[in-house]
Amino acid sequence: MRDLTKGNPMKQILLFMMPILIGQILQLTYSLVDTRVVGSVLGDTALAAVGATTSLSTLVIGFLQGLTNGFAVIVARFFGAGDEQGLRRSVAAASVLSLGVSLLLTVLTTLFLPQILGVLHVGNDIYALSYEYIIVIFAGMTISMLYNLCAALLRAIGDSVTPLIFLAISVVLNIFGDLFCICVLDMGVRGAAVATVVAQLFATVLCLLFIYKRYEILHIQKESFGFSKELAHNLLSCGLSMGFMGCLVNIGTVALQTGINTLGNDIIVAHTAARKLTELFMLLFGVVGTTMATYSGQNFGAGRIDRVKEGVKAALTIVFIWCGVVLLCSYTIAPQLIRLVTGTKSETVVSAAWSYLKFDTLLYWVTAIIVVLRNTMQGIGDHVTPIVSSSIECIGKIILVNLLVEPFGYWGIIVSEPITWCFMVIPLIVQYVRNPLLKKVSQSMH
Repeated sequence: MRDLTKGNPMKQILLFMMPILIGQILQLTYSLVDTRVVGSVLGDTALAAVGATTSLSTLVIGFLQGLTNGFAVIVARFFGAGDEQGLRRSVAAASVLSLGVSLLLTVLTTLFLPQILGVLHVGNDIYALSYEYIIVIFAGMTISMLYNLCAALLRAIGDSVTPLIFLAISVVLNIFGDLFCICVLDMGVRGAAVATVVAQLFATVLCLLFIYKRYEILHIQKESFGFSKELAHNLLSCGLSMGFMGCLVNIGTVALQTGINTLGNDIIVAHTAARKLTELFMLLFGVVGTTMATYSGQNFGAGRIDRVKEGVKAALTIVFIWCGVVLLCSYTIAPQLIRLVTGTKSETVVSAAWSYLKFDTLLYWVTAIIVVLRNTMQGIGDHVTPIVSSSIECIGKIILVNLLVEPFGYWGIIVSEPITWCFMVIPLIVQYVRNPLLKKVSQSMH
């Protein structure tokens, strides 16, 4: 366990985020290998089928991940305050709510999947492949939710190393599972999805066993299930806020995907490659965001709001340095990375994906500010401003994809995201400067 309310903020943030960063790299490595295996073994059509539904699975799984991270913020506050009884009650309530939400979403997404794929404009030539891939991912949604909840709870009490170890095991299983299901069992794109679900199940079991053996503070007791309106309200307000925050962002991405799916398989493959590399380039942003949610949550619970401001400065320093590294990569080695990820020989695919990366990375610093401030505000209890900012992104993408794709083609997609970033950062900066909690601390220090 790591207490983030003491010590140098920059050092604490770096130490806490490093295991998360390594874990995200491992997860992304699997994702890239998955893309390469599907593209190389099954061909561009199969890769387009998977890519056409990627934004959909990211939307749903991202909501569940945001939900569990939000629940963990409340747990982190109890941990920071030293309230062990409150912590256990919050873990019990979070577990019940997580299971209920994931089961409901599993039923809804599998029941209405044909209609959802229709809304996404998935082409007839890839519809069957897309369906057989995404139906397995959705069927295993509760397993993914349980793993994310366990990992989030461990991070809430300062243990970011253990989730990394189990994730590493899961990633290795995932890669070998991909090769076995696709190359040996000849399961096609369904094999990639099955390998993912089985690997997550293994990681979930390991997490639960470790918590049972190592962290008594996270053990749920019978009295932990006592209903409290205030606790339920706090969990749901934070969890749903972070869940919908990611959901709104991903709804906008789904809107972009509906436009992309009308531009042909070459552009679908190009965008799939560009998004995979975008995940790599933006990986540090998400890691710092997750860290700041826990860091600010613990310090808020301990009444150390002054450390929150110091943490924000440290986090922005880290992500701005990373933005410079990413921009350099985008303008030098991006074509080689695109070919490596997809295995494609199409220059049309490479050229379109490279155009996307060269333009969007110019404004990554805006995204960096968004992620740091959005997660910090969630940690200190402001659940409204991040939703407002994410709503701007969602609405902006929907409007722009309808306005720009028809006249400008893929360039309409490329410019849509940076334009929305510039608008959505405004309420976050304004509210951070005006935040009454931060002002109160600042005034008390003078």
